Amino acid sequence: MLGKGVVTLYVLMMEECEPEKCTANKLVKFNLARPIYRVKEVPRGCIVLNPLANETLSIKDKDIALRHGILAVDCSWKNAEDFFNRVRIKGSHRRLPRLIAVNPINFGNPYILSTAEALAASLYILGFEEHARNLLSIFKWGPHFFEVNKELLEGH
Repeated sequence: MLGKGVVTLYVLMMEECEPEKCTANKLVKFNLARPIYRVKEVPRGCIVLNPLANETLSIKDKDIALRHGILAVDCSWKNAEDFFNRVRIKGSHRRLPRLIAVNPINFGNPYILSTAEALAASLYILGFEEHARNLLSIFKWGPHFFEVNKELLEGH
């Protein structure tokens, strides 16, 4: 999956969820994302998906993603705000637009995406639709994410 013209995906593994339900674990298992276990291991300059960021991810971030990759923090939504207020991660912080989760745990909830959904949405918004679809194809519910969020994803 990694190579020229492909965005490298990173996941900061906070290990706060049940391992068998964790979408980040599955992405790592299928070699679709690289795991990171400490903040100081985060690659310089990457896009950091941060729900508290002021700037929304857009196509203008494509070159940054290609050069430095995209990082998702795999932590519980209950702890996300505290984490991003407490921990400083260097990079270009971006939030995603209002998207609807289709994963079984948060189905139908706006904003509360799984790590896999967040990374796939990022790829789609940046113009890497095939890569995004491939990422979610390993989940039974994955293709439905694009159907539910089609207008929202294509509007960015």
